[in-house]
Amino acid sequence: MESNPYAPPLAELSPQEKPEAVRLREEHINVEATIKSVGMLYFLGAMAVILVGVMGLASGETAGRLPLAIFFCGLGFFQGWVGYGLRKLQSWARIPTITFSCIGLLAFPLGTLINGYILSQILSKKANFVLSDEYKAIITATPQVKRKTSKVVWVLLFAFIALLVGSLLVGILGH
Repeated sequence: MESNPYAPPLAELSPQEKPEAVRLREEHINVEATIKSVGMLYFLGAMAVILVGVMGLASGETAGRLPLAIFFCGLGFFQGWVGYGLRKLQSWARIPTITFSCIGLLAFPLGTLINGYILSQILSKKANFVLSDEYKAIITATPQVKRKTSKVVWVLLFAFIALLVGSLLVGILGH
């Protein structure tokens, strides 16, 4: 009797379990992405604060505004440095992030919601692990593990950007 080369294998194959590093990375990847996103928000905020400081320095009346303009430039650079730390998952960035978020809670109602969420994420046990050296080793060992963004999120993001651009165009062309 001849064997069929197209027949399925007869041996039972047991599903292989994921390696521990892959499992841990998949379990923590959403917190990792959130922390890196907060870092990007801090970069954007830093650019805005530095711009305010530079505009204060560039204005004609620098005598009264000079200390405030220098303060804003310094604050912006500090916020950018913290954003860099968050993007690189540095544990030292946790305390300044908590400080910025506590101050941000005062910006009621939207700032309270956003900074409350940031605090809930940065103070979690998962964030503590994500900001550790052990997790950095896991990232190095699992470059194949990526966060998958759903198509719904992409559609909502596109719709939001289209709405924002449309509003800007109406505002510019309407005047």
